[in-house]
This record gives sequence, structure tokens and C-alpha cells, in this order.
Amino acid sequence: MHRSDFTSEMIATIKRALLSGYYQHIVAGYFSTNQGRISEIKNGKWGGEVPPSEYLPPDFPPLTA
Repeated sequence: MHRSDFTSEMIATIKRALLSGYYQHIVAGYFSTNQGRISEIKNGKWGGEVPPSEYLPPDFPPLTA
């Protein structure tokens, strides 16, 4: 998935997942993209103006230790 394919809602969900403790590879798998795209969002290279969502979607994988 190219960065232009990400919606603001998707970026917000990615930020929420990362703040919730998900590993980048789990988030990347959910969105069928690579960890590099997730890292760019995490580090503010793009999507910086989008705040994290309040909740994760119900179909998001459960957080495991």
C-alpha cells in the first residue's frame, strides 16, 4: 500500500494501535503494508496532523504479550 492510499481514519487507527502497545509488524499486517509505512507515521514523517483515534476497530487483532 502506497502512502497516498492511507486515509486519515487509517492513520488515526495506526497511531492508536501504536500508542496502545502494538508492534509495528502487527499493525502493518492489519493494513497489508510494510513496517516502513507504519514507521513513517510513528515518526511523524507524514500524517502528523492526524490525531490518534479514540478506539481501535472491533476487528483489530487482540493485543497479546
